[in-house]
Amino acid sequence: MTLGHESADHDKVLIVDFGSQVTQLIARRVREEGVYSEIVPFQKAEEAFRTMRPKAVILSGGPASVLDASAPLAPQAIYEAGVPVLGICYGEQAMAQQLGGKVEAGHHREFGRAEVEITADSPFFEGVWVKGEKYPVWMSHGDRVTELPEGFRVLGKAPGSPISIIGDDARRFYAMQFHPEVVHTPHGAALLRNFVRKIAGLTGDWTMRAFREEAIEKIRAQVGKGRVICGLSGGVDSAVAAVLLHEAIGDQLTCVLVDHGLMRLAEAKKVVAMFRDSYNIPLVHVDASDTFLKALEGVDDPEVKRKTIGKLFIDVFEAEAKKVGGADFLAQGTLYPDVIESVSFTGGPSVTIKSHHNVGGLPARMNMKLVEPLRELFKDEVRALGRELGLPDMFVGRHPFPGPGLAIRVPGAITKEKLDILRLADEIYIEEIRRCGLYDDIWQAFAVLLPVKTVGVMGDGRTYEYVVGLRAVTSVDGMTADFYPFDMRFLGMVATRIINEVKGVNRVVYDVTSKPPGTIEWE
Repeated sequence: MTLGHESADHDKVLIVDFGSQVTQLIARRVREEGVYSEIVPFQKAEEAFRTMRPKAVILSGGPASVLDASAPLAPQAIYEAGVPVLGICYGEQAMAQQLGGKVEAGHHREFGRAEVEITADSPFFEGVWVKGEKYPVWMSHGDRVTELPEGFRVLGKAPGSPISIIGDDARRFYAMQFHPEVVHTPHGAALLRNFVRKIAGLTGDWTMRAFREEAIEKIRAQVGKGRVICGLSGGVDSAVAAVLLHEAIGDQLTCVLVDHGLMRLAEAKKVVAMFRDSYNIPLVHVDASDTFLKALEGVDDPEVKRKTIGKLFIDVFEAEAKKVGGADFLAQGTLYPDVIESVSFTGGPSVTIKSHHNVGGLPARMNMKLVEPLRELFKDEVRALGRELGLPDMFVGRHPFPGPGLAIRVPGAITKEKLDILRLADEIYIEEIRRCGLYDDIWQAFAVLLPVKTVGVMGDGRTYEYVVGLRAVTSVDGMTADFYPFDMRFLGMVATRIINEVKGVNRVVYDVTSKPPGTIEWE
């Protein structure tokens, strides 16, 4: 997670990525302690360790087996540098194998919830876990450590892995078979806190104020005297990016709001009012809805939708850049989860889930260089930065909204009629959530217009109309999510309003899928 702030004088933790889908959650937990962290794929770990000079290292989980001939391993220099090292899952197996222990396959696999029993006292457990007690954890492994490296002792065991937690207190090396970074390990964050604060002795000096100052310096260094076009979508990310950029480079920035016909009800008006009236930031409002809807006509594949929208965005931005006298840079509100899900960051080994319009959806041809000041932040950190920059709470606290907009909330082919139906249904849903005081309890809520029609009865007549799906999830960072447990009376009331007030809808359903296995958005 190279922020480009290597010169800043912060305590640093290097996270070596072996390809786990939840490596970024390790970074999140470390950041929660106010400690600066970077994720690098194992292929680049040696160089990063040398240039970054971290005060501690964490080895992530991953899908490989250390028994494979081409198994990814940590650079030997990490173990020889005298810094604390924490191995997680595959990271434990790599550490054990590299330091002279033994790892075997073909044993009992452990996936999901398990219990570890603490068998020895250790500074790693101080104030969190007690010898002789059992604690719930989240496992996900096939191989396991069967012989300890020299200097290590067993600190905990689980039914499927008798050597589940290991430690070498003298060298400050610790490792575990489970994943402390996920919410399913209730005390995991506290264990990671112990590692970075007590074992490594780091102070927690990395704050949003520090990020703001360093990001402004970085933007100025990248942009120089160049002109920047920033895309506004109405979401928190692009708004925070725009205000940060304006603070850094002032009138060198022009914001462009492209109304692609896929925005929520009255979205464009609200954004224009905020930026022109409240912030006095130059803003160009482009109504390109006809262009986008024509290009999307008959397109039902979600990846093609995303890439079509991404390409058209760049076309519009390039055209607007010429109108303002040319721009050298295009700024976007890309976040770290977008980067992780689109393609493993800096070429790491994790698997692509889907492309995002402002990451994988960009065409190879681009006449402007990208400025992405939020690329290494999680959503809650962006909100914190927004508050640091003085954005109003009502705006900073808004639910996330995808760049492709309502295009990915209309599965199948898109039409103007479908979008109008969806806009109204979504507005009613969010209005009721706000009225009941639930908005801030929910990470993201939205309506989806399903590509099916069903038979209904209204009055004495038969109807054959669309189905609206409602989605609401709780999450911390968007990487994992659970559905929000609405009271059934609330859902009944929303369904009644939508069916009564939105012409073309005769049925409403609620989505109770978590992430994983589903994604938050439907496409």
